[in-house]
Amino acid sequence: MTEQDGFGFELETDSLSNSMGQAIPRRSLCLVCGSGGKGKSLMGQRIAFGLVANGAKVALVTTELTTRGWIEQVASLGYWMEKPLRSGQFLLLSRFGVVAEESSEPVTLPDLLDSEGPKAADFIIIDRASALMGDGSPTEILSAIRRFCSDSRTLMLMIDEQEMDGMLLRELRGSAEVVLDMLTSTEGGFSRSIAVTRFLRAAGPVQPRIGWRVEPGMGFIVDITAVS
Repeated sequence: MTEQDGFGFELETDSLSNSMGQAIPRRSLCLVCGSGGKGKSLMGQRIAFGLVANGAKVALVTTELTTRGWIEQVASLGYWMEKPLRSGQFLLLSRFGVVAEESSEPVTLPDLLDSEGPKAADFIIIDRASALMGDGSPTEILSAIRRFCSDSRTLMLMIDEQEMDGMLLRELRGSAEVVLDMLTSTEGGFSRSIAVTRFLRAAGPVQPRIGWRVEPGMGFIVDITAVS
């Protein structure tokens, strides 16, 4: 895969990129699936920081934090996003205002994909997209996603499967080029892992299961002993 075919997200501080195909394909739909507390938001923050560090223009939509809260949270992990925000390389959108007022107008995923901010980015991350599906049919939603991705864009959706219509969820999982399932285990102590359920057009080897943890000031850490 060349630079034109995929988005690099490598960081010197972790080996996630090496474990996960080295680049995320362009014109693709990526799903990060898991219930609350499984680490979807942390994965989105790590991917966003890695993409920006490798030159991509990124937009991230958060349905859970204010813009200020998001910036403070990633800074606590050592992911400094103020400079790319000021330069326009990174666009942060929230359903809340800067402090804590929720948007009075209901916004759906097709609405977001049709707005100017996300359209101007190369890679768009929506956390949590399962809260924004609206009343459209699976066919309508998939059609809006494919139109959006057709111009070399990649779309990453964080999905809480418990919030999703079963038919739409099956359609999304069946259509996505990349599907990551966030897992936790309490056997032998609490642990987190990423099951790489699907990864098409990978630039390099993909590990089927990636163990990970988060350290303050260091961010996302791949647990080498848990990679299989």
